[in-house]
Amino acid sequence: MSGRLVVLVGPAGAGKTTLAHRVIDLAPSRRGFSVSHTTRPIRATEHDGVDYWFVDRPHFESLRDHNGFAEWAEVHGNYYGTSRAEIERLTSAGRDVFFDVDIVGAHNLWRQYPESIRLIFVLPPSWQVLVQRLINRGTETDASLHRRLRTARRELQALLESPAPWTVVHNDDLPRATADLERAVCEPLQPTAIEHHPGLRGFLREAMSDPRADDDHSGQ
Repeated sequence: MSGRLVVLVGPAGAGKTTLAHRVIDLAPSRRGFSVSHTTRPIRATEHDGVDYWFVDRPHFESLRDHNGFAEWAEVHGNYYGTSRAEIERLTSAGRDVFFDVDIVGAHNLWRQYPESIRLIFVLPPSWQVLVQRLINRGTETDASLHRRLRTARRELQALLESPAPWTVVHNDDLPRATADLERAVCEPLQPTAIEHHPGLRGFLREAMSDPRADDDHSGQ
C-alpha cells in the first residue's frame, strides 16, 4: 500500500512544522517529513538533512534540470524544491509523507499525485498573532517582514480561488489543531466550501486591512 502525501501550506509562523511533527509522532513508523532542498542560508538552530538539505545554487539547478524535483520554486530570492526520490522512498514503503511548501508547490504536487494527496491550509490564531510571531523571531528586517506578510495575503487569496480540495486547520489551540490535522490525514476526504470558513474569512479581512501587506509597500 502506498502512502499519502500530506501537504501543509500557510504563512510563515503559522505552526506548520510543529503540527506536522506532533502528528508524525502519533505514528512514527508510518509517517515521515519530506526534507526539501533549499539554497537559503542555514540558521543557527537548523541542521542539514533535518530541517532542509542546504545546497548551493549550481547543485540545486543541476537537480532541477535533471527532473529531480516534483516541485520547486524561487521564494524571496532562494530556491526550494521537493525531491522526487524522497517522495518515492517514503511512499513506496507505505509511509505518509508530510510537506511544508507554498501554495504554488502544493498545486504542483496535487496535479501530479491527485489520488493520494491531502491539502491542508494551517491558519494562525489571528493576523496580529502571526505578525508578532514573526517579529519575535528576531530574524526579520522590516523589508523581509513586509515580504512575508505580502506572501501570506497572496496565499490566502490564492486559496480562496483554488480548484483543489482543501481542508483548513485553525491553529489557535495546539492540542485541538493536532487532533484536527490527524482527522484530516486519516479520515475519508470530505470536500468543504472553504470560502465559507469563518476563521479564514476573518483572517483575510485582517490581512487586507494591514498596509504592510500591500503589494506596493516598499518595505523600507
